[in-house]
Formats: sequence, structure tokens, C-alpha cells
Amino acid sequence: MKKFLVLYKAPSTSFEQMMKATPEQQKAGMDAWMAWGAKAKAAIVDMGAPLGKGMRVTPAGARDERNDLGGYSILQGESKEAVAKSLEGHPHFMMPDGFIELVEIMPIPGM
Repeated sequence: MKKFLVLYKAPSTSFEQMMKATPEQQKAGMDAWMAWGAKAKAAIVDMGAPLGKGMRVTPAGARDERNDLGGYSILQGESKEAVAKSLEGHPHFMMPDGFIELVEIMPIPGM
């Protein structure tokens, strides 16, 4: 099976809005994630986690960086289309302007 990095993305304003959620809204969001996790269990390699603020590191140094990343998971499937199907109805889509990006994790030859 192929493995895919699943990136949960949205504009920074959407993440800021979600940070203001009430405890009840937060619980409903976590309940939705757990329900999706149970449904997609066979595809999940690593449920992942939310991501914090970023930093860009170059030979010239490091600086804080804003990005549209909110979290990640690692899923597996026969194809990116099969993994995309397991993401139908995903709770990340409750986030305003939220979208999910799939990136195949390529095997390293000889490892």
C-alpha cells in the first residue's frame, strides 16, 4: 500500500476563528474527528496532530513564517483516489475555506 501525507489547510483567519470556539463547539469538533477516525480506521497509519506556528530555515538564518497548515495525518491506500475517498465528509471541511492536500510519501530505494 502507498502512504500519503494528509495536510489540513485553511486560511489563517479560519484557524483564528476556530480558536474562539466554545467548549461545546470544541467537543463537537473532537467527536466528529473521532467518528471519522473510526470510519477510516483501515486507512489510518498515524492520526497525526494539530500543527503550531512555523519557521522558515535557510542558509541565511531562520524567521517565523505564517502558513495555511493546521494539522497532518498519514493515511495509506492503493492510490491517492482511494485515500481521497476515505476523506469524504472529513470534519476538517467544517472549517471555513478548509481543504485537504494529499502528498504521496515516496519510498526510499534500498531502505
